[in-house]
Amino acid sequence: MSASEVISQERMPLIGEKFPEVEVATTHGRLKLPDYFTSKGKWFVLFSHPADFTPVCTTEFYSFSLYYPEFEKLNTGLIGLSVDGNPSHISWVQWIERNLKIKVPFPIIADPLGLVARRLGMFHAQSATNTVRAVFFVDSKATIRAIIYYPLELGRNVKEILRVVKTLQLIDKTGAVAPANWPNNEIIKDNLLNPTPASVEEASLRLTQFKGYDWWFTFREAPREDVEEAKKYAP
Repeated sequence: MSASEVISQERMPLIGEKFPEVEVATTHGRLKLPDYFTSKGKWFVLFSHPADFTPVCTTEFYSFSLYYPEFEKLNTGLIGLSVDGNPSHISWVQWIERNLKIKVPFPIIADPLGLVARRLGMFHAQSATNTVRAVFFVDSKATIRAIIYYPLELGRNVKEILRVVKTLQLIDKTGAVAPANWPNNEIIKDNLLNPTPASVEEASLRLTQFKGYDWWFTFREAPREDVEEAKKYAP
């Protein structure tokens, strides 16, 4: 996709749509997204940050680097983005490794013209030069599964991002849906909910097949190994 094509497509992609095909310059060289991850059968999380050499962003990159092995266990790659250029990214990564004693193992997109950020809707109303803290969750088929936005002044909870990845993958695996605060829901504990019945016949069978409060509110046990793994990520 050329720069002019990127600019012309102003509407940001939505949940359920394919992640747009873009070629980007990164600290790991030029990459094509989403193919760089999906060609290997991997999910990925793309997250933007306002600027290099800023305190909140530095704490976030430390946390993303610290939990990088957990993302790898979930077959999920990471890639950052800001409107800084590659020299700034490289210098900042080196600063983090030198001063905070941790290596940033994932690529960071250099987007000094804001083309990718604009395509993904990462600017906020008060600034066209600083990207907000956007998080795109993309599955191995290049479908956007979730999007979370945070303001510039609020750092992200990396464990929550891991919980989202884990839970989305479990939803795909089981066909169930997840309650609030899963796996620590206040009503059904670490169980999963059943989707709303699609027919009268299906509704009439629900309470004979599952535990629940009504035909539209039933639940099932989640696989124990998945529950235990998710509990590590629960805020």
